[in-house]
Amino acid sequence: MATSAPLGSQDTGIVHVVGARPNFVKAAPVVSALRGRGAHQSVVHTGQHYDDRMSAVFFRDLNLPTPDVDLGVGSGTHAAQTASLMVGLEREFLARRPGMVVVYGDVNSTVAAALVAAKLQIPVAHVEAGLRSFDDTMPEEINRRVTDQLSDLCFATSPEAIGHLAAEGVGPERVHLVGNPMIDTLLGNLDRFDSEALRARLDLPERYVATTLHRPANVDDADNAIRLTERLHEIADLIDVVMPVHPRGRDAFARAGLGDHPRVRLLEPLGYLDFVALTRGAAAVVTDSGGVQEETTVLGVPCLTLRPNTERPVTITHGTNQLVTETDLVQTVTKVLHGHTPERLGDGVPPLWDGRAGERIASVLTQWSR
Repeated sequence: MATSAPLGSQDTGIVHVVGARPNFVKAAPVVSALRGRGAHQSVVHTGQHYDDRMSAVFFRDLNLPTPDVDLGVGSGTHAAQTASLMVGLEREFLARRPGMVVVYGDVNSTVAAALVAAKLQIPVAHVEAGLRSFDDTMPEEINRRVTDQLSDLCFATSPEAIGHLAAEGVGPERVHLVGNPMIDTLLGNLDRFDSEALRARLDLPERYVATTLHRPANVDDADNAIRLTERLHEIADLIDVVMPVHPRGRDAFARAGLGDHPRVRLLEPLGYLDFVALTRGAAAVVTDSGGVQEETTVLGVPCLTLRPNTERPVTITHGTNQLVTETDLVQTVTKVLHGHTPERLGDGVPPLWDGRAGERIASVLTQWSR
């Protein structure tokens, strides 16, 4: 590669592309660390999550700068949404001519930004590279693999990700084990997650199972939604169930009658601080979210992931997470409520999940030249 001005100078700024709530949590410590180093940077919000409760409240909670631009892409099929993202991002990159585009996670905004930047010969850095579920029915799995192949810098959150990248031909000079910036955000806000105050404000029971479900395999099929509703009602026979309802599953669960059980409390989507407070105060969490698997690992809250696989196996070996199916969900919740949880390796915290990932990423980015 030809050498030019150091990344972060005025003529080769860093553009962060975010589009969905998990991106915001991962980007916050990176943006903050780069700000401390005086890097010239901007934030492009694609608007993939566009409701205030799914987007703007996260910027406020995390002290992220107001996005320099909001593309307002909104929802749609994968093809339509990705195409709209690429058109809007190409326009922004041509106008800004960044020296580096930083993308986060595995949403459509991530792969769209990587594709556009690569075709414009702009270096790409992928935060959370190398995660693999090996389940191609998950759109996120396709996004991860494509993004990593296009990325000049692959920032891995856990050791197994390095092996996945190596198996796919990603050179070691492109890979950096930095830890997990989502955990930076978690640890940096521990004193703001007030579970007791949240319970009082929302009139929640003292003991409950928190639930969040949004994966297509769980909520897009009406029969699956009905079966899950039946299982959640069985859990509610044992303990109160509190569920912030993701927009993706709202209609399916409403038709299935999820809220008909007197001990099921359905909430609107919560901001970051409120959601983690809810999780922190739960007796257990039932989820299909990758980020929740990570947060519960550090918080020490039992996590039951309603999926046949996970791209975050470190949350099982080092954390509180375990995979469950719809058929064994109630039985596993019952065991957890009676104190039966799997043993964790070591102290239960994966390597480098120490609150300094953002600084490590910023250090690599500011030394990068092209």
